[in-house]
Amino acid sequence: KGKASKIPKLGDKLLDLLKQEEKLLKRADEVLNECHKKGYDIRFYTSSKFPRRVKAQEDGPVVLFTQGNGDLNFERGVGIVGTRSATNYGKTITRKIIEDLLPYQPVIISGLAYGIDIEAHRAALQVGLPTIAVMGSPINQIYPAAHKKTAEQLQETGILMSEYAPGSSMVPGNFPARNRIIAGLSDALIVVEAAEKGGALITAEIAYSYDKEVFAVPGNLQSTFSEGCNQLIKKMKASIYTGPSDIADALFWSKPGEEKITKPTLDLLGRDEDEKAILLLLQEKGETEIDLISYAIDIPLGILSSKLLNLEFEGIVKSLPGKKFKLLV
Repeated sequence: KGKASKIPKLGDKLLDLLKQEEKLLKRADEVLNECHKKGYDIRFYTSSKFPRRVKAQEDGPVVLFTQGNGDLNFERGVGIVGTRSATNYGKTITRKIIEDLLPYQPVIISGLAYGIDIEAHRAALQVGLPTIAVMGSPINQIYPAAHKKTAEQLQETGILMSEYAPGSSMVPGNFPARNRIIAGLSDALIVVEAAEKGGALITAEIAYSYDKEVFAVPGNLQSTFSEGCNQLIKKMKASIYTGPSDIADALFWSKPGEEKITKPTLDLLGRDEDEKAILLLLQEKGETEIDLISYAIDIPLGILSSKLLNLEFEGIVKSLPGKKFKLLV
């Protein structure tokens, strides 16, 4: 450092960079030592232990800090989120959802927050399902502290997770950011109760943008904490949740011991190229707006409308509100 400062052409900028590098290396050393000391796992993006679902996210983290005995590359995962101010109805429904999902043996994913989140974790533990808590706080700081006991209990079969290293600052923006990990880990996401604005709706919007199966529990029109769920359903960003078969049907899940449900084979024999393109797109994407179909497969709207009408007459596709179409086979 002393020699570098005497070199005439080595500017202040480079010296600053060298100081920053030194500081970063020191911080990395501190993090590694703390993780080793406390038993935190560091899962890098390139590791086989990094969750494949999160790896598929364009905006996912490159490193995760975890603690627990669970598997992040599980077979089935259901995210359950909702308001921090859960009503007795919301708590009861959360427990009922998890009890009903037990035969399908999913991992339950949530955010360890007050309200629906903590109810989901506790209900999962009660019925013996593994659960993953994605925190917005650093891995060494359980927040809220009142949930420390649950955080410790879930590590026996599940995982406590954060993208924030031990010793990091806890800032409000971390909590909305962690919602993308909850959405990414979930094969299906259920919003139990939510006001018109809040973290649960952010998670639902993200899950919807990831093409995940999003469900919302419909609620009382006079309840503030049903407004968000009802709006998601109204805007067709979530399907109505009525029971576990909704998720099982959407994801082709079968119960252990049952014959495995397989996606029906799409018969393209005798179809022209435009029809094949339409059907394959709908099979891959599910419900899709007509404008997006037109753009994706490069067919003029007039021709596309005619093709879709013919396919609807044949009972192969169905038109939905909002100029959307879905495959029926």
